[in-house]
Amino acid sequence: MIETFFVTTALPYANGPFHIGHIMEYIQADIWVRFQRMQGHRVHFVGADDAHGAPIMLKAEAEGVSPEELIARIAAGRPRYLEGFHIGFDHWHSTDSPENVALSQDVYRRLKAEGLIDSKPVEQFYDPVKGMFLADRYIKGECPKCHSKDQYGDACEVCSSVYSPTDLIEPYSTLTGAKPVLRTSDHFFFRLSEPRCVAFLHEWLGQPGHVQPQVANKAREWLSGKGDQALSDWDISRDAPYFGIPIPDAPGKYFYVWLDAPIGYLASLKSYFDSGKARANGEPRSFEAFLTDPDTRQIHFIGKDIIYFHTLFWPAMLKFAGPPYRVPDNIHVHGFITVSGEKMSKSRGTGISPLRYLEIGMNPEWLRYYIAAKLNANVEDLDFNPDDFLARINSDLIGKYVNIASRCAPFITRLFAGRLSGESHRGGRSLLSRLQSREECWSRVGLLYAEREFGKALREIGGFLDEINRYIDEHRPWDKAKVATEHHEVQQICSTALAMFWYVTVLLKPVMPETAAKVQDFLNLPDGHMAWGQHSFFPAGHIIQPYRHLMTRVDAKQLDALFELPATAGAESVPREKGASASQAAPPSPASAVPGAAKGPAAPAQAPATLSIDEFKKVDLRVARIAAAEQVAGADKLLKLTLDLGEETRTVFAGIKAAYDPAALVGRLTVMVANLAPRKMKFGISEGMVLAASGEAGGPFLLSPDSGATPGMRIS
Repeated sequence: MIETFFVTTALPYANGPFHIGHIMEYIQADIWVRFQRMQGHRVHFVGADDAHGAPIMLKAEAEGVSPEELIARIAAGRPRYLEGFHIGFDHWHSTDSPENVALSQDVYRRLKAEGLIDSKPVEQFYDPVKGMFLADRYIKGECPKCHSKDQYGDACEVCSSVYSPTDLIEPYSTLTGAKPVLRTSDHFFFRLSEPRCVAFLHEWLGQPGHVQPQVANKAREWLSGKGDQALSDWDISRDAPYFGIPIPDAPGKYFYVWLDAPIGYLASLKSYFDSGKARANGEPRSFEAFLTDPDTRQIHFIGKDIIYFHTLFWPAMLKFAGPPYRVPDNIHVHGFITVSGEKMSKSRGTGISPLRYLEIGMNPEWLRYYIAAKLNANVEDLDFNPDDFLARINSDLIGKYVNIASRCAPFITRLFAGRLSGESHRGGRSLLSRLQSREECWSRVGLLYAEREFGKALREIGGFLDEINRYIDEHRPWDKAKVATEHHEVQQICSTALAMFWYVTVLLKPVMPETAAKVQDFLNLPDGHMAWGQHSFFPAGHIIQPYRHLMTRVDAKQLDALFELPATAGAESVPREKGASASQAAPPSPASAVPGAAKGPAAPAQAPATLSIDEFKKVDLRVARIAAAEQVAGADKLLKLTLDLGEETRTVFAGIKAAYDPAALVGRLTVMVANLAPRKMKFGISEGMVLAASGEAGGPFLLSPDSGATPGMRIS
C-alpha cells in the first residue's frame, strides 16, 4: 500500500547558522524520508526558519540592520549546510512569510470562535533601562523548583520545570543586567487547561505511536499537574516593540513566537504547494485537499527540549482549529548530542561546527553513518567521541564495506575486461540467496529503518559485511588469479562478491546516498537496480567500470583540525569599529597564555593594542591549585595538570615540561584562564590555560598568587 507523508523537523531559529544539533536531527529525518521513498511512498519533506521574536529584533538592532535583512542573510547560508550533508528537503521557507501570517491569524480566529482565547491583565517584567517588556528568554534567575542559578524565564534546563518569569528568584534582565520591574499589560491566552482540551490531550497521548512512551509519560505529568507542574493556560501575546505577526483584533499586540513557529510547518507546506513543487513531486491536489485527506500522515522530528510545546499546545491548537488543520500522527523525539560525554556548549567552545567539518574536507557521509549508527527510537542522547568516530568509520566503512569492492573489482577489470560472470559462485550461493531473501534481509532491515532503529539496522548490515568478507577470505581470489586454469572461478567469486556489495549498498542508500550513486556508476546500473528489494543477479556479461576509490579513511589530523578553534575566532566575537582590521579589533590574548604556558621566549613584539576595561573583564582569571601533575607519553613539551578550582577540577595540558618537575608542582597555586574554550589535542581535551611569563631571561615561569588566595578566587 502506497502511503503519503508530510514530514518536518523543528524549525531552526534564524539568528545564527545551523549547529550540530540541527544537522543531527536533519540527518535522522532525511534517512527516514529516503527509506520511505525507496518503499515507493510519497513523502513531502519541508522545513523553514523560525524568524520571529525578541532575539531577532535585538540582534538586528545591534547590527544596524532590519530584522528582514538579518533573516535573509542567515537564510542565504542554509543551502551550504543542507547540500553539504546531503539533506534533501523538498522546500525551505520562513515563518516571516505571507503564508504564515494568514495561517496564524486564521488559527487564532478559529480558536477564539471556539471560546478558547481569553484576555486578562498580566503583571510582566519590564526592563527600565532598555524600555521594553522582556521576553521570557531575556530574563534569568534562580529556578523556583530546583534552585539552579541562571535559568531562563520560561523553563529550567536543569530540572525541566516550566514556570512564569515572575516565579524566578532574584530575576535580572540579560539585556542590561537591571532588575526588572513589574508592569501590567493585557495579554491573550489559549485556554489549554479547559476540560475539553485536557480530555483530548489525554486521549491523543493514550493512542500508541503518537509519541514515544517516555514522552507520553512526561506530557501526562504536565496534564495532571504532578511534580508541582499543574497545567496552565498559555500566554500567546507580546507587546510592541516586537518582531512578529500582529494579532488581527488587537493593535500593538503580536503573537508570541511559539504560536506562529509550529504553524510555520504548515506555512512552508502551503508555499511548497503554491509554488508548484508539490505537483512536480507527484502531488496533484491542493494544500487543503492534501491536509484533509485522512490517509495523509503528518510527522514531526523534534528534540526533547521542546516536547512541552509539541505534545500539548500544538496538537490542541490543531484539533480545535478544525479542518483543514490536522493533529500530528507522529512526533518523533530525540535526545541531545554530546562530545566525549559532555553536553555541547557553544559558549564553552565544546561544540562541533558543521561548517568547519565541511570546510576542512571531512566526508559528510562519515557523519551521516556515525550518527545513524548511534540513533535509536528512544529519547537518548547521542555522544560524538572522536576516537570512536575514527575507529568506527575506518573499520566499518573502509575495512568492511569499501574493502569488498576494492578487493574484487580490480580482478574483473584486469582479467575479464570488466565483464562479470553470469552465474554465482557455488561457495557464495547460499549467502547471496539469503541476502536476496525478503524475509532474511530486506524486511528485517526495512522494519528497523521504518521504526527509526538506525543503529540496529546498521548492525544487521554490518553482520552481512562480515559474512561477505569471510567469503572472500575463504576463497582467496588473489591466489586463484595466479593460476590460469582457475580464472573462471576468480570471475565467479568476484562477481558474486560484487553482487553482495550491490545489495548491501542498496541497504545503506538511505544513510549514504552519494556513495550509493557512485556505486551505481561504478557497477554501471540503471536506476531501477538501486531500488529496495532487488532480487535479480547481474545479467550475463554485464560490464562494470574500472574501480575508483569510493571513500577515504579518517585521518586523526582531521579530527584535531575539527576541534581546533579558527585563528579568527576571537576577532569575530568582538564588534568592529568602521575601518578596523580584525587584528586591531580583537582583544589580545593574555600575556604568555598558551594551552598550558608560554611556548618559548617572548619576541620583542610591538606594544599590544589598547584594551578597554569591558574587554578585559571578558577574561575569567581564577586561582587554581595544582592537584596532580604528570608526564604525557609521547609529548616533548607537555605536562598534564589537574587543577582544583574549588568547586570543580579541570585538565590542562601545559607546555612547561622543560622547566618543571611534575612532583614539585603538586599543591602549588597558579593562575588559569577559566573561560577559554576547551581544545581537542592529540593527548586529550585541554580545559583552559595556566599563565606563565618568559623572555630573554628564560622561562617559562608559572605565575602564582600571594599567600592567602584560595582555589576558585576570581582575579580582577
